[in-house]
Amino acid sequence: MRELFTGTGVALITPFTSDLSVDYTALEHLVTEVIEGGVDYLVVLGTTGESVTLNREEKERVLRSVAHTAGGRVPLVAGIGGNSTSAVLEDFKNTDLGGYSGILSVSPYYNKPTQEGIFRHFETLASNSPLPLILYNVPSRTGSNMLPETVIRLANACPNIMGIKEASGDLHQIQDILSKAPEGFLVISGDDLTAVPAILDGGAGVISVLGQGIPGVFTRMIHLARSGKGEEAMAIHNQIAPLVELLFREGNPAGIKALLELRGICSSAVRLPLIAPSKNLRGQIEAFIIQHGLAH
Repeated sequence: MRELFTGTGVALITPFTSDLSVDYTALEHLVTEVIEGGVDYLVVLGTTGESVTLNREEKERVLRSVAHTAGGRVPLVAGIGGNSTSAVLEDFKNTDLGGYSGILSVSPYYNKPTQEGIFRHFETLASNSPLPLILYNVPSRTGSNMLPETVIRLANACPNIMGIKEASGDLHQIQDILSKAPEGFLVISGDDLTAVPAILDGGAGVISVLGQGIPGVFTRMIHLARSGKGEEAMAIHNQIAPLVELLFREGNPAGIKALLELRGICSSAVRLPLIAPSKNLRGQIEAFIIQHGLAH
């Protein structure tokens, strides 16, 4: 099971039409594009998928659409998390997870639990989850950092927790987890800019935003890193790093949606409180992908 979630994972956006309804045709196009581009697995309804702005019916239909389009060609992970443990448990019970092999669950946000509270939250989820869990640590969004000692404690105490998406952006924290994690526990970079260094330090791969925008190039970089070809992987990393900075300059997923629109895959529409990127940023993204031959 754990081997399913190594290499390049992609945190899919949710495309919208001009009236901000979910564009399922564009979603099917995107899923086909990234699978044909060589990505290893897909993550649905994460932060990049604007899951907090989707209602339950939309979430269910997105999950089913991706599963149908993927058709078993790559493993799938469903994002199910929140800051109420009991509400997440209800979501576990009420979500059709047919076709999915794992759940990505974010560390509780807004109410800022202690490390013990974070531990008990995930311990409870792991005991009741219908699928193996991947923890998701993203302090910039949750307001609290799941410390390495808490991650290792969960890894040792909960067999149903198979890894962590570590998006602190702190390589020292990633290295600390890697040095203490039990055998087989997946340490997955949650930031495009830490992906290659984390893999070269022993990480399992990445759950990427940019990977859906340039799947072939990005996946080649990750596979080179996993093959120990660090110099070749870092050469690609250095080439695309400015694009990563552009995509996140005015918030995620506004940037990646602009890139996907420029590539003719979907519109750049996002739901409030997010807004579309400025014309200036869109122009810089367009200039970059044209200059580096990434527009098609």
